Amino acid sequence: MTQDEVLAEFREAGALLEGHFILSSGLRSPVFLQKMRVFQDPVRTARLCTALAAKITAQFGQVDLIVSPAMGGIIPGYETARAIGCDAVFVERVEGEFQLRRNFEIPAGARVVMVEDLVTTGLSSRECLAAIRHYPGILLGAACLIDRSNGTADIGVPLVALCTLDIPSYPADALPPELAGIPPVKPGSRGLAA
Repeated sequence: MTQDEVLAEFREAGALLEGHFILSSGLRSPVFLQKMRVFQDPVRTARLCTALAAKITAQFGQVDLIVSPAMGGIIPGYETARAIGCDAVFVERVEGEFQLRRNFEIPAGARVVMVEDLVTTGLSSRECLAAIRHYPGILLGAACLIDRSNGTADIGVPLVALCTLDIPSYPADALPPELAGIPPVKPGSRGLAA
């Protein structure tokens, strides 16, 4: 699947939004990828994750387990694992730190890839990878549907992306005039009250 085909999937799902958005990192951006609009369509999601699975196995070979961060990584992690033919588990925040719960395990010797939905700064990826490193599996690397950082996010392991974009993001106190004139919205889920 080409980058243009990936973006077409997001556009057709109404998931490629333009405006002034507050990202989960706190940065501001004129573009927001509302991936849940993509994930509401099982056929579209399977198409994207099957393509991601092919890139993962081409890069890392055999994969025994996919680990994803909750919430946004659960669906692509599961669908990618289904395409690969392995199990999928997820980490979730406990007192602000990612941990495996629900009796999930990473067995010794298991070949593990972390799968995310999107990477912007790489913060949640690094946090998820830190949780994975507490277990005896073999961490091969990470993968995502879209790398918004254009390959600049350093997550500490090789990152495979189905699509790599150069979408600008800015600190709230350094907005370009065209963005500063638009009221910001926060469409993501991080930071919502429990």
